[in-house]
Amino acid sequence: MNEIPIIDLNKQYESIRSEMDEAIERVLKKGSFILGEEVSAFEREFAAYCGVSHAIGVASGTDALQFALLACGVGAGDEVITASHTAVATVAAIEMTGARPVLVDIDPVRYTIDPDQFMQAVTARTRAIIPVHLYGCPAEMTPILEFARKVNIQVIEDCAQAHGAIIWDRKVGSLGDAAAFSFYPTKNLGAFGDGGAVVTNNPVIAEKVRLLRQYGWKERYVSSIKGFNSRLDELQAGILRVKLRHLDKWNDRRRMAANLYLELLSGTELGLPSHAPDTLHVFHQFVIRHSRRDDLQAYLKKNGIHTLIHYPVPVHLQPAYANLGYSLGSLPNTELTAREVLSLPMYPELSNEDVERVCRSILDFLTDVIYHTVPKV
Repeated sequence: MNEIPIIDLNKQYESIRSEMDEAIERVLKKGSFILGEEVSAFEREFAAYCGVSHAIGVASGTDALQFALLACGVGAGDEVITASHTAVATVAAIEMTGARPVLVDIDPVRYTIDPDQFMQAVTARTRAIIPVHLYGCPAEMTPILEFARKVNIQVIEDCAQAHGAIIWDRKVGSLGDAAAFSFYPTKNLGAFGDGGAVVTNNPVIAEKVRLLRQYGWKERYVSSIKGFNSRLDELQAGILRVKLRHLDKWNDRRRMAANLYLELLSGTELGLPSHAPDTLHVFHQFVIRHSRRDDLQAYLKKNGIHTLIHYPVPVHLQPAYANLGYSLGSLPNTELTAREVLSLPMYPELSNEDVERVCRSILDFLTDVIYHTVPKV
């Protein structure tokens, strides 16, 4: 029996191999590898794709979040609100600025930050909010933006899993004061290593990020501010330029696979993905829920189907963040979600036949559960 992986990056490479090899060879022949023509070209092209004025390439999505926060004036003594149900990178980036993360609960349907919980968490020290467009689903931005503007809070979108997602006919990343993207290899737009970008319409924020990514240099070897070493390299930029041309087509294919999953799994006891009608989901992950998630995952593995859990331990319950003062039961929707979510195979090259096989296995499991023939793991 052939195994079905959670993602297959080799298939993506093979589908555009000649374009990728040409881009890599072009960079190698130029002999320029840091902040050259490829990075500048990618920054222009990605800004245009996102519908913003500026994109600044950096070394990772985590750095992109940190620099966006710093460029928006966040620092020691400030508070930044975000969801606990997210990759730990979101919270790590906040702490890297010296600010304190304030973690709130999620909307259990979208799995993104609950706007009401955000509003209740605001204090005199709140400087910013990071809504995370998790799994490729846009967060509920209208109330977040309206309230943030009213109380003068910066909005920094975490778009690490949402390249190309849309709200009100606008791409995510173009709505807040700034946004951060990751180009980790498994993302909808992924490099062949780490990479990230900050996008913004604010020229002051853009210039601050450019300084932060390279030692604070306005001119070489002269630091205007204290900065870092976080640069998107030419090879990754060349690769990303090729992939960007295919991104919308790949996202369309993800939605087709997601729609087939939804069709075949509808009417079951599973929790299935959902999003608002004024948004376009890009299905970085296809995430289902079940109260016997661990048993289901083990059953699928036995049948050659790979899955992952995004994310098994909420940030507020992780040992490294015990100092934030949260306890079990603090964020009930987040904690229940973490116990039940399961990410199914999802990538543009996933065949309909493989989706059908995954669904058959899930339906078999659900039937076995009803008749109590599957022992608990």
